[in-house]
Amino acid sequence: MTREEFEAVVMSFPGAEAGSSYGQPAYKIDGKFFTRIRKDDDSAVFSCVPYDEREFLIEADPATFHFTAHYKDYPMVLARLPGLEPEQARGFLERQFRKVAKKAAVRAWEAAKAG
Repeated sequence: MTREEFEAVVMSFPGAEAGSSYGQPAYKIDGKFFTRIRKDDDSAVFSCVPYDEREFLIEADPATFHFTAHYKDYPMVLARLPGLEPEQARGFLERQFRKVAKKAAVRAWEAAKAG
């Protein structure tokens, strides 16, 4: 997955916008952290990933999934973009969207998805 493909997936969520988090480029929804790409290793930062799932992902695909000491105490995983598939990214981002978006926006988005 390229940066451009990742950004297209991110921006497909209602209310997603470019911003910054701790002085780094990031994406937000309603002013809350949604995701970002680490410039150090071209990895996407995904929140809402329980520790056991993170360990499973890293064991199953260590070339793509990893974390750094900074993230070890948080339910987050890093994913190197070249090994990440768009649908994987969308799945991780859907969790975060449901957490940070306003309830009405989540309901409208789910209704639109349902058709």
